[in-house]
Amino acid sequence: MKALASCFTSIVGTENAVCWEDVPVTQQKSILQAISDEKPLAPKGALRKRVNASPTPPGCIVYPHTTEQLAQVITEAHRNKWRVLPCGSGSKLNWGGLVKDVDVVVSTERLNQLIEHAVGDLTVTVEAGMKFSHLQEMLANSGQFLAVDPITQDTATIGGIVATADTGSLRQRYGTVRDQLLGITFVRADGQIAKAGGRVVKNVAGYDLMKLFTGSFGTLGVISQVTFRVYPMHEISQTVVLTGDPKAISQSAGVLRGSALTPTQADLLSTKLVSGLGLGEGLGLVARFQSIAESVKEQSNRLLEVGEQLGLKGTIYSAADEADLWRILREQIDSSVNESAITCKIGVLPTSAVEVLTQADVGWIHIASGLGVLRFESDNQIDQLLGIRSLCQTNRGFLTILEAPVEVKQQLDVWGYTGNAEELMRRIKQQFDKECILSPGRFVGGI
Repeated sequence: MKALASCFTSIVGTENAVCWEDVPVTQQKSILQAISDEKPLAPKGALRKRVNASPTPPGCIVYPHTTEQLAQVITEAHRNKWRVLPCGSGSKLNWGGLVKDVDVVVSTERLNQLIEHAVGDLTVTVEAGMKFSHLQEMLANSGQFLAVDPITQDTATIGGIVATADTGSLRQRYGTVRDQLLGITFVRADGQIAKAGGRVVKNVAGYDLMKLFTGSFGTLGVISQVTFRVYPMHEISQTVVLTGDPKAISQSAGVLRGSALTPTQADLLSTKLVSGLGLGEGLGLVARFQSIAESVKEQSNRLLEVGEQLGLKGTIYSAADEADLWRILREQIDSSVNESAITCKIGVLPTSAVEVLTQADVGWIHIASGLGVLRFESDNQIDQLLGIRSLCQTNRGFLTILEAPVEVKQQLDVWGYTGNAEELMRRIKQQFDKECILSPGRFVGGI
């Protein structure tokens, strides 16, 4: 392991190439939850068992400080055919499939500088390792913000958010990570630096690699810089919460979808999440309105009236109470006292969202897209998961496992992909990473 680390010290320095035995125990645990030795699998099906559950740890963790150092590190790995697990702070390392036989972890956490903030053009360019929370603080000083809302806002890095397509209910108004991304700089699997897009909103030159890299889980290249569009901060904000009977909640969501109301966030919440937040009983609908004061007040009252007509309990949150509500909501979704809990990303027809939530332990689903997160905590969680996966697929959707114990990911098909594009994805992987050294096994079909 020390010999492996020594290969990178001439590039990044001794203090930035850390041998495995010198890595903090908590960080070791996080990495081991993301990797697995490459073992034969049983025939493809609901349960796929491996021969051995004990992974071999990587030799070292490398922390480049510049894009050029990152390129040299990847070049060295490519020359030796070492398998690389790219990451930022590691907050989402255990998302997706298990990575096979990792030799070295490359972290962009120390690539964390602001490159350019064009305040008048509403764009910002930062290095991939910058924390999301730090970027938002800097933008707030100019009265602007980045319109994505990852679950782990304090620890998530910008590169990790792009690589995992991690966004939440702000998609109601602003779209997904893909829609915010204007440009990208990345290091190819052979160590060459490449760029796509630019630093202006109206940019149509070249291939749209930004969308390809968003949600690629580090399998196509290592992101080093990104450019986002940003937005002016709102004058005022209020959130309406409706709780009660599932059928009435479904009706209220349908009314909201078909109305002229323009929430920036709108989600359905499971019963356990509603009770955990102290919002009441039954399922919940939360809708946030942000604009000028008159508009926010009018829209909030209209949705409250819809809830009253359907017999739902309604409450309006504003100022500090509203901020606390959304913060605690993210914490409830992200945290679990049960180490065996399984967290999944799902997509269903929006009209089927309530049916799914009534069968889940903890979950929220965006009312317009039908995308959301579920967490399973019961003793029969695997059976419950497979049942809801079947329900999602029946409703033209999907269920993908994000976080789960290693032994669960070794048994189940993590991605549950049933489409016909797997061969195309394999060809793309071959074009970008012929030696298959970047996050091997983490993506759909073990790509």
